[in-house]
Amino acid sequence: MRPHNPPAGRHWDGSPRHLPSRRSLQIATHSPSRLLRAGQTGRCRHCGNRIDWYPRSDGRPIALHPAEVPTTSVSAAGRWHLSSGVAYPHDDGSRWCRIPHAALCPHQPPDPHTASTPLATLRRELSLRTRRLIDTGAFTPETHPPATAGPAGHNERPTRPVVRILLINYLAESPIDTLRCVAQTIHRDRCTHSLPDQTPGRWVLLPTQPASGQLTLPDTSMAVYDLSHLPYADQLRWRAQRCTIHATTAAADLALAGWEPFDPLLHADYIRTTLPTPARHHPRAR
Repeated sequence: MRPHNPPAGRHWDGSPRHLPSRRSLQIATHSPSRLLRAGQTGRCRHCGNRIDWYPRSDGRPIALHPAEVPTTSVSAAGRWHLSSGVAYPHDDGSRWCRIPHAALCPHQPPDPHTASTPLATLRRELSLRTRRLIDTGAFTPETHPPATAGPAGHNERPTRPVVRILLINYLAESPIDTLRCVAQTIHRDRCTHSLPDQTPGRWVLLPTQPASGQLTLPDTSMAVYDLSHLPYADQLRWRAQRCTIHATTAAADLALAGWEPFDPLLHADYIRTTLPTPARHHPRAR
């Protein structure tokens, strides 16, 4: 039996003797998006299929189908492309583009922009995958609408409060006391620091303001978590959803900031006409 001599620089089993040092990846300082790919992937709450979250040029998030599709299969109005981690609603001149997940989601009605045969086939594949996930118990579709803020006079904490940052109203993705920093720590996990614990806001009653181009709304007041009294830098930090430690660091983001521009007509179910009980919502709210 002829002996087998391992190559130079390797063990007897072929594994390398000296492992190369790991590179430390960093987000470019000029990058418009600091979101890591690990923080982009999610699951549609209606069909259970994978989606990729990206910020748009206006800062709002959009869920895109994770794979590229041929540009010829999508109408010009339904094409999206990515540049430096930001999604833009048009193609970039290549043969491939991205498409919003809502245009393919089996839970949504068929989109006219995806009426072509290849996309209809892809939509059918997603529908079959949803059925398999439901049959195996791996996914339960959301059958009830999200919890609303409750009727007027209800003192429980709002599930999605209206927050005023830099004189603009935003709808938060979760209660105020659950908002935490989205930055990545040195241990490669998400920061656990709470934003209200460091620089709390205050609950006030402000009039509902119509969005641009909308008709005048009835003269009503709504409960708003106001941050206008904070310094400009702190309001920017709130909008970026970063704690005081990661406000000026080059750390990447592991999740998108959970703000949605508030529209009094689209988000009427979340309007509260009374202030929540401060002690029950946040001990330091004032």
